[in-house]
Amino acid sequence: MPSDPIILAFDTSAAHCAAALLHGDTIVASRVEPMSRGQAERLMPLLEEILAEADCTWRDLTAIGVGIGPGNFTGIRISVSAARGLALGLGIPAVGVTGFDALAEIGDGIPAIRAPREQVYVALPGQDPALMAQEQAESLGNLILNDDADVLVNALARLTAQRWSTTTQPPAPLYVRPADAAPSKDSPPVLLDG
Repeated sequence: MPSDPIILAFDTSAAHCAAALLHGDTIVASRVEPMSRGQAERLMPLLEEILAEADCTWRDLTAIGVGIGPGNFTGIRISVSAARGLALGLGIPAVGVTGFDALAEIGDGIPAIRAPREQVYVALPGQDPALMAQEQAESLGNLILNDDADVLVNALARLTAQRWSTTTQPPAPLYVRPADAAPSKDSPPVLLDG
């Protein structure tokens, strides 16, 4: 086991594309680009820029850390699939970190992640994560709400550094609720026998 792991962490679970590179105990590069669309096209170039900024290559990496949600359904799928593909191709572990764990790393209280329509995802001790009105969640106690994606992706990298050597399962999305996309109104394609 290397004594000085190099961790590349990233997250696209909200309206951003965020990445951080941790070498040992030090964040050597970090970047957040706000965006509500386009994370799939921007993620890999952003990761390459982060590596180049720190004078690292893909082969230097010890592990990949990825934000697994909760958050934007499509954004979570983009990050998790990228992390799994990179880990497989590089032969290194990928570690999934929930937004709740990243928040707990930076503050005290009940981890809460903003959701649409004045709601939040919350993680109460000993319970499954839930979606509730922010006002209702605030009545439960001190919420850890942090909208700074840079702080969160740095926490994600630090947690990955703690967990990578014991991770055995590939990361999987954390969905608190089902996707809210409407079913397609298009007719299914005609299949040709051939």
